[in-house]
Amino acid sequence: MGNCWGDIAEGVRVEVLNTDQNLTSKVFWIAVIVKLAGYNALLRYEGFENDTSLDFWCNICNNDVHPVGWCASSGKPLVPPQTIQHKYSNWKAFLVKRLTGAKTLPADFAQKVSDSMQYPFKPSMRVEVVDKTHLCRTRVAVVDSVIGGRLRLVYEESEDKTDDFWCHMYSPLIHPIGWSRSIGHRFKRSDILKKNESHFNAPSHLFSKVKDVDQNAEWFKEGMKLEAIDPLNLSAICVATIRKVLAEDYLMIGIDGSEAADGSDWFCYHALSPSIFPVGFCEINKIELTPPRGYTKLPFKWFDYLRETGSIAAPVKLFNKEVPNHGFRAGMKLEAVDLMEPRLVCVATVTRIIHRLLRIHFDGWEDEYDQWVDCESADLYPVGWCQLTGYQLQPPAPQSAKDNQTNVTKQKKKSKSQQYKGHKKSEYCFFITISSMNSVTWDILEI
Repeated sequence: MGNCWGDIAEGVRVEVLNTDQNLTSKVFWIAVIVKLAGYNALLRYEGFENDTSLDFWCNICNNDVHPVGWCASSGKPLVPPQTIQHKYSNWKAFLVKRLTGAKTLPADFAQKVSDSMQYPFKPSMRVEVVDKTHLCRTRVAVVDSVIGGRLRLVYEESEDKTDDFWCHMYSPLIHPIGWSRSIGHRFKRSDILKKNESHFNAPSHLFSKVKDVDQNAEWFKEGMKLEAIDPLNLSAICVATIRKVLAEDYLMIGIDGSEAADGSDWFCYHALSPSIFPVGFCEINKIELTPPRGYTKLPFKWFDYLRETGSIAAPVKLFNKEVPNHGFRAGMKLEAVDLMEPRLVCVATVTRIIHRLLRIHFDGWEDEYDQWVDCESADLYPVGWCQLTGYQLQPPAPQSAKDNQTNVTKQKKKSKSQQYKGHKKSEYCFFITISSMNSVTWDILEI
């Protein structure tokens, strides 16, 4: 909905379910958007003026929110809330005055919502995705389900379909079949002798495209040092080394001091990835840089380390310097994927912003579980996204779980959070039908 969200603003009028009435059938009334929070809007029924007593939150994209005029075209009655139905003797004149010149949702808003919920990836499509047990390689996986653009991928060799991995369809971790071979990336070949005939390769045009890089004579080389977000500890930016330069501007990166001898924990970042930074990035931006494990000369100094290791820093000019006007501010709430357990989407807060880099804090959890995430990450969603798509939202950790954080791993604790998986009737009810913003017909139904 991002491309058409400009139609939504405070002051916009909508037709919405009237819950303050004594009828057994669904009826509607006009409300004004008082405040927006993600997909959610704080609504106030027309006629309440500055009275906030019946204000209510509603996901603006749900099926019971419509443009003004929808009731008339659908043959639905507009009924004033019973709390204020005797407030005005002429509701027709009141509504004409309130609605003249007012903005409402586009007539095709419901269609736009529906279109935004259509996803090109379908079950049984085959893709290449990072091997969660060996980050240095990819494996073939099959799309099992799609929720809100998020894919549950089952590794092809998993006979019971329990070996799975969650990611968004625009994640940099998934690729079309054949991608690994084309760039020289490690790939785990399937041991399955007979392929499932119902599975088919996802078309390459469905995958997120990376920008072309204008390569100069100077380019990334093996052995160059840099700073990188550790994919196994996303709260940390670490001293890292380019271990291999692949085709199409991809790099294999290793975290200094904690690499496996066989390189099985190297990970692949594109040269324009917002998760890699030039030497000195953390110092300039007052971020704590994680030194190599076992390195004893603290505080860590890049100049000394480069001299001791006989290495050079990757040139600053090679890194992505683009910073979009993202609009995020510290303190904003959102729904964010726990990338250490990517099936979970949690209540979160932006706590710090460094250019395009956001520090995401999971509400109710210790700061050590924070994650550095790019502002354009496909793993960040507005408030109300889970409700809109039907995805389960993990609430903030309860105090009882928080007290146990020092003794239990985050994965186990977050698994626990899964279990969290009238007024007096009056004699009359007024029905108003609005056929346009300037034409109101009036009827009174005696009960």
